[in-house]
Amino acid sequence: MDRRRFLRAAVLGASSIAMGFSVTRSSIAFPNRPGPSPYGPLLGADEHGVELPRGFTSRVVARSAEAVAGTGYTWHGAPDGGACFADRGGWIYVSNAELSDGAGGASALHFDEGGEITDAYEILAGTSRNCAGGGTPWRTWLSCEEVEDGFVFEADPWGLRQAVRRDAMGRFTHEAAACDPVRKVVYLTEDEPDGGFYRFIPTAWPNLASGVLQIMTERSGEPIWVDVPDPIPAPDRPTRTQLAETKRFDGGEGACYRNGYCYFTTKGDDRVWAYHAGANTLDVIHDDGSPDGSPLSGVDNITSDVHTGDLYVAEDGGNREICLITPEDVVAPFLRVTGQPASELCGVAFNPAGDRMYFSSQRGPIGDSHGGVTYEISGPFRGTGRSAWFPALR
Repeated sequence: MDRRRFLRAAVLGASSIAMGFSVTRSSIAFPNRPGPSPYGPLLGADEHGVELPRGFTSRVVARSAEAVAGTGYTWHGAPDGGACFADRGGWIYVSNAELSDGAGGASALHFDEGGEITDAYEILAGTSRNCAGGGTPWRTWLSCEEVEDGFVFEADPWGLRQAVRRDAMGRFTHEAAACDPVRKVVYLTEDEPDGGFYRFIPTAWPNLASGVLQIMTERSGEPIWVDVPDPIPAPDRPTRTQLAETKRFDGGEGACYRNGYCYFTTKGDDRVWAYHAGANTLDVIHDDGSPDGSPLSGVDNITSDVHTGDLYVAEDGGNREICLITPEDVVAPFLRVTGQPASELCGVAFNPAGDRMYFSSQRGPIGDSHGGVTYEISGPFRGTGRSAWFPALR
């Protein structure tokens, strides 16, 4: 079966339907293939058990259940999705906590211009299983609850304003959020085997207090965007089941926006997707079921280096790698964490200068939510020095 399927769209004139598509096959779209990394092969594991290319180093910046160095703040358990935000020469790294029963939320690390940690603090509490999430162009953090009746919470990375629950963005098993500042919408993934792919259209961008939630559906083989009849449904009427023609995605995970595309992953079929909103196309750019021997397996969180166009995909499974997909559609390992077979990698994000990457091993070497480790990787990234205030959203 040809894995390069994509959807071509034409604008329709119905008020509740934004655009329609026709299903075809492509033999030339995104010919993703294994190949050599632009950074060269991975070397032996360093003192933190991280295998990196030559010229790169790792640093542990936080450990779950331990105070962050130089602060009195205890880092949260089960660190998951993350993002960086510029702050007066320094930056903030935000990280979700995928803990259940109201023990979730999000925390932040503040770095000065030299990369030293100056503070750590909580920005969201009392929520459950906060997963991938996503940043906004107006510098807030969308923390998503991965539970059946989950909501999106908009939090302040500086921790100065109270987080707000954004009910209009729907109640379902939220995973990730990715903002499209051109079309002024927020794309949302759903972590269910029969999950949907959504977009939220705010009434007055960038205010997320009200708006229209839409889901991608299919009718007679043609997927289209349709309003969700009841975004805050009763438990027996989930959003993904309200429309019979909903296009199903097997376990939606991470998402990011770059240059007209929303990239997102689905763990059930190990795919990376690219939705081009302007051209109205949806392509599979990586499929672990293909016979090409790809090193990427167990897709999860995803981010983009806007300076180079490289995508970085973290693994939940596989051999605990963060792999990159280059603009030339080559997929290769960038790093590998050893000795942590019961963990997953997540929260991949770049600082504004593009010379430091952050990520977490959710359960660390002990395989438990209290054993999470958050890392910083420094080195000659291809986008180094070309500053962007929020790399994943440019």
